[in-house]
Amino acid sequence: MTEEAQASVDEIEAARKLFAGACDFVWGATSAANLPPEKLNEVAFVGRSNAGKSSLVNALTGRKALARVSQTPGATRQINFFDLGGRLMLVDLPGYGFAKRSKTEAAAWQEMIFAYLRGRARLRRVALLIDSRRGVMDADRMVMDLLDRAAVSYLLVLTKADELGAAAQEKALADARQQAGSHVAALQWVALTSALKGTGMPQLRTHLAALAQ
Repeated sequence: MTEEAQASVDEIEAARKLFAGACDFVWGATSAANLPPEKLNEVAFVGRSNAGKSSLVNALTGRKALARVSQTPGATRQINFFDLGGRLMLVDLPGYGFAKRSKTEAAAWQEMIFAYLRGRARLRRVALLIDSRRGVMDADRMVMDLLDRAAVSYLLVLTKADELGAAAQEKALADARQQAGSHVAALQWVALTSALKGTGMPQLRTHLAALAQ
């Protein structure tokens, strides 16, 4: 039985209410030196530039503009912290792997991301977003290796599933599960989502709500 199938109706509804409630931007960190104090359990969203992180955060919370959405890869230039009802901190990390950045700029942003992932004692889960049309790429494997070494539990979240047919969705899921199976800190459940259609949002909300205080 899959993890999402095990969630009860009450758990799904409680998660919906949590994510539909207050969610406020509380901090924007531009370097590893100015991360906020850890007051709540945290779940972080990370992925390649333009993988759909901001769109996913907006869809999870039922908002159109909580997290900035841009057609320009690499638009998120800081680590953004959102307080979800005083019970959970949602953390939107800058995208990685954007080739058009200068090497110095890209290295600085990458170090900021990695410093956050390595150093947060209350980081309970990382949602590693993978564009379902492209699958797991070398830059994603680098982050997976880092999370394995840091013993940070993470979940692969396939995004933009609405742009694939049913057979392609199943193949993307199978490929992602195979990748997850070779990494010690990766969960075996892979979430298939579409921010546009709402696919997979109840299951992902329920999974993350279980980590709230």
